[in-house]
Amino acid sequence: MRKRKNVVVICLLVVIAVLIGVSVVTPGKIADPENYTSGAYATVFALLPPVVAIGLALITKEVYSSLFTGIVVGALLYSNGNLELMMNTMFFNEEGGMVYKLANGGNIGILIFLVMLGILVALMNKAGGSAAFGKWASKRIKTRIGAQLATMVLGILIFVDDYFNCLTVGSVMRPLTDTHKVSRAKLSYIIDATAAPVCIIAPISSWAAAVTSSVPEDSGINGFSVFLQTIPYNLYAILTLIMIIGLVVFRVDYGPMRTHELNAIKGDLFTTPERPYDETDEHVEDSKGIVLDLVLPVVVLIAGCIIGMIYTGGFFEGVDFITAFSDSSASVGLVIGGFIALAFTFVYYMLRDVISFQGFAECIPEGFKAMIAPILILSFAWTLSGMTNLLGANVFVANMVAGSANSLQGFLPVIIFAVAAGLAFATGTSWGTFGILIPIVISVFPSGTMMVISISACLAGAVCGDHCSPISDTTIMASAGGHCHHINHVTTQIPYAITVAAICCVGYAIMGIFNAVGLLSAAWVALPICIVLMILLLLVLRKKYGREDI
Repeated sequence: MRKRKNVVVICLLVVIAVLIGVSVVTPGKIADPENYTSGAYATVFALLPPVVAIGLALITKEVYSSLFTGIVVGALLYSNGNLELMMNTMFFNEEGGMVYKLANGGNIGILIFLVMLGILVALMNKAGGSAAFGKWASKRIKTRIGAQLATMVLGILIFVDDYFNCLTVGSVMRPLTDTHKVSRAKLSYIIDATAAPVCIIAPISSWAAAVTSSVPEDSGINGFSVFLQTIPYNLYAILTLIMIIGLVVFRVDYGPMRTHELNAIKGDLFTTPERPYDETDEHVEDSKGIVLDLVLPVVVLIAGCIIGMIYTGGFFEGVDFITAFSDSSASVGLVIGGFIALAFTFVYYMLRDVISFQGFAECIPEGFKAMIAPILILSFAWTLSGMTNLLGANVFVANMVAGSANSLQGFLPVIIFAVAAGLAFATGTSWGTFGILIPIVISVFPSGTMMVISISACLAGAVCGDHCSPISDTTIMASAGGHCHHINHVTTQIPYAITVAAICCVGYAIMGIFNAVGLLSAAWVALPICIVLMILLLLVLRKKYGREDI
């Protein structure tokens, strides 16, 4: 109770402080609605709402109240301190209000897919498929190392979309990692680290489509071709995968993750009192389940989602596969795939006689309840992102990068990486970061190796910031997939992401400097150097924090 009171007090103090700041910095009046601009537009104050939300979330461990406070701060800044306009902005602004964010077709599609997957997981649990798979896998994968590496491999194989990756990998591998006492925080980290970092180097993925579409049409550049060229330069994605292998094989964890892992080995998979999914975890009522009861629905789900995506891209109307995937709508495709999987699972389980119609019906509200937490967090995160865009944070960052580009060309890859990471962390979106920074990079470097390196730095930084951000939808999905308290996932993941980011900065500095002095081929030296640095760092950490698993 005292903790909740402290959270409320802190939130109120922040709101009061912002109100005072707004009254000093910006005029307290409403301009003509058609020509209205906020006094904080495209200034450093535009970054204040996500900073407040993220800071409160990390301090108080209360994600809902923190996100809502950030939304209030953003609305206050946008309204120049006018309370009436603030209320209208929060809920009814067409570009950033909560009502319009939830009315967005793409966002609603993601929420519907979440509910469908929650129902599917509940069905697999009730039919005994999850338990059967756990028993089968535990007989073949006998160590914690094997369980974690298997989770990583599955995450790499499901590369078509990060949302789909997070939720599917978590549903399939959770019984196995629980058996081998892998903490929910570590499971969520592996899921998150094989979602966006894998999608950003996979040519056939929704992320490849997002990057391709971010290249201006009038630039004369083939966006997909540029994306393919960036893959070997995307240091964050490659080094993150190496980081996972090193952490698992060397049996080393540090920061808050070490506490979670040591507690998991002793039998506590959660560490903290917050266990939002504990009641929904595998309580099997039927012993008829076999491994196929889990594998077959998941295979149908994967196939259905891929078919749904290429269908939305026009594949069945004569468009080639790559183009169809690039032009697909991920949210629509996922909903189609989810519906196909649910319909198939219903018929299959009925024929197998492992679940009754009444049992199937009971799983519908059960699956919905299991997804309430991520749905609520996503709704707040989308609204907070909308507030940040209304305040022109993207314009502020774009102007800052463009102003320093010409004078710091040799260090531009490092600058772009850092700015992209910061922007994605603050806004919770990688795709929005691509759209802002890629056109700037192309305007500075219309062609050549430096353009490819700089775009790679932009993609890597965006994924890094997205990977760390508490308000990132992918981070939220990873928490949901791993059935981990969201703040636990964020606080345990950030030290690992920062470690990789620091080594990436070294790599991009090498690339930029070598390219500036004309040693174009030397840019390829950066990746091996970074890999060696990563391994050496992990060995040092192993000496200090290494442990012997049970």
